[in-house]
Amino acid sequence: MDKDKFFMFEALKEAKKAFDIDEVPVGCVLVHDNRIIARGHNQVEKLTDATAHAEMICLTSGSAHLNDWRLEDTTLYTTLEPCIMCAGAIINARVKRVVYSAKDLRVGANGSFIDVFKKKHPIHVVEIESGVLEKISSDLLREFFQKARKSKLNK
Repeated sequence: MDKDKFFMFEALKEAKKAFDIDEVPVGCVLVHDNRIIARGHNQVEKLTDATAHAEMICLTSGSAHLNDWRLEDTTLYTTLEPCIMCAGAIINARVKRVVYSAKDLRVGANGSFIDVFKKKHPIHVVEIESGVLEKISSDLLREFFQKARKSKLNK
C-alpha cells in the first residue's frame, strides 16, 4: 500500500469517529517526517462552533505538537476537499501538501466551488493531491446524509 493510502485510511478512522457522534464524517491527520503528529474530526455540532472542522482541529493540534504555528514540511490528509476557511488556515500555517479524498461541491476550495489554492500566493505554495480513497469517503458521507434525512423524516 502506498503512503498516501495508508495515511488516508487513518484520516478515514477519524471521519468514522465523527460519523459515530452524528457529525458530518470528515477526518484528517497531519503527517511530519512520516509520522502522524495530529488528528482531527468534525466537532461542529458537539462544540456548537462552525469553525470546528476536522482540519482546523488538526492544524491546532499539529501546531501544539511542533510548538510552532508554521507547519512547514507537513502533509495534511483529509477525507473531504477543504472549505474556504480551512484552505486559508492551511495556507497561513504553511502546510506543504494536502491530500484529500472526496470533492465538496458546496464549499470546496480546490475548484469544486472556488479555487483558493490556484491563486498565486506571495510566499507559499501548497501541493494538492485529490481523489485518494475517494469512493470510501464519498460512501461514508452519503450514508451519513441518508441517515440524517431519514431521521428528520421520522420526527
